[in-house]
Amino acid sequence: GYVTQDDAMPSTLTAGETLYYSAQLQFPNSMSIAEKKKQADITLREMGLQDAINTRVGGYGSKGLSGGQKRRLSICIEILTHPRLLFLDEPTSGLDSAASYYVMSRIASLSLRDGIQRTIVASIHQPSSEVFELFHDLCLLSSGETVYFGPASEANQFYASNGFPCPTLYNPSDHYLRIINKDFEQDTEEGFGKGVITEEAIGILVNSYKASEIKSQVQIEVTKISESNGRILGYILVVRMWKTMNFYFQGLSLEFRVNFKY
Repeated sequence: GYVTQDDAMPSTLTAGETLYYSAQLQFPNSMSIAEKKKQADITLREMGLQDAINTRVGGYGSKGLSGGQKRRLSICIEILTHPRLLFLDEPTSGLDSAASYYVMSRIASLSLRDGIQRTIVASIHQPSSEVFELFHDLCLLSSGETVYFGPASEANQFYASNGFPCPTLYNPSDHYLRIINKDFEQDTEEGFGKGVITEEAIGILVNSYKASEIKSQVQIEVTKISESNGRILGYILVVRMWKTMNFYFQGLSLEFRVNFKY
């Protein structure tokens, strides 16, 4: 599944109609209409949209769902079938801190639902400390370089060992991003007592990560996955492509199939 940064849904349908239509497209024909509707209703409740089920999506010039509700509805469409692999581009955009935690905790619960291990990858801006704790692994990028990629719980020690400890009672994610953000070039207070400009700080962290045991362990894991699943990856992508399409592409593909009977 893939939740895009922009919400693409028909403005004239209600939240319930949008998800019911998507359920008809995603679930197999062997599943009854009643069961499809039941799964859609469950997903809407999980995302806190039960009170907006009869509200139109809306758009430019027409009232409808709020920006946060549209975001949650977009997530509903993609998690409806509990995909084994899920990508989310800024899933908490337009949500307040409480809603962000609620939504991310529901998404995180998918990782081991029904005893099936799932992989969830999300790019997220300014997560609260509570949301940050939900992540098992963390990837930090700056100017095309990997600053850190490994267990989220070990990132604090990695920064501290390189002279950039996280201040007490400070949100770790804010600290990590502040150190490597080049948009506003400034001196960074380093633990060894000297100022370091952002570009130098990034260089220190990048070089340290390249030589770290954390990177070695990541490379070992990637090699294991490649050797065990690499040969069937292309087949899986082709077979699962239909389920990863967003709402509009599902509808267009269905129309093409009906008209041209492929």
